[in-house]
Amino acid sequence: MSRIYLGIGSNLGDKEQNIKTALKLVEERVGKIIIQSSICQTMPWGFHSDNIFFNAAACVETNLTPMQVLSVIKMIEMEMGRTSKSSQGMYADRIIDLDLLFYEDQVINEVMLTVPHPLLQYRMFVLMPMTEIAPDLVHPVLKLPMRELLTRLVINE
Repeated sequence: MSRIYLGIGSNLGDKEQNIKTALKLVEERVGKIIIQSSICQTMPWGFHSDNIFFNAAACVETNLTPMQVLSVIKMIEMEMGRTSKSSQGMYADRIIDLDLLFYEDQVINEVMLTVPHPLLQYRMFVLMPMTEIAPDLVHPVLKLPMRELLTRLVINE
């Protein structure tokens, strides 16, 4: 079994229910949720929107490979109504967003998948829920725990 961390976000529709539905589908298709954060509300990051985000994080035990996890979470997004994924810095409102943040302590640099998520250290909406559920989890590239990454982001804002 591998331990992974997912980031979950929604800023359209019933945001809290969207997150709950996504987590239920993750548990059915990816693996057992070990711990999940509370839901926090954050402003959109990287684009303007009048819709605030609800965000959370979850730790999941899975038998799936990283690419299988990616495939399953993309399918969940599509089934829940997400039509396109953000790319090249172009962000938009979304019903659901699932990101593979960490897969054990692996560093993966593939065309379709980069793990750890390459922007997580700049995103309050990722670091807040991650610090809640895994404050001592060390980023395998930056060599800093989640709590330190959050502290540095808060100081720099």
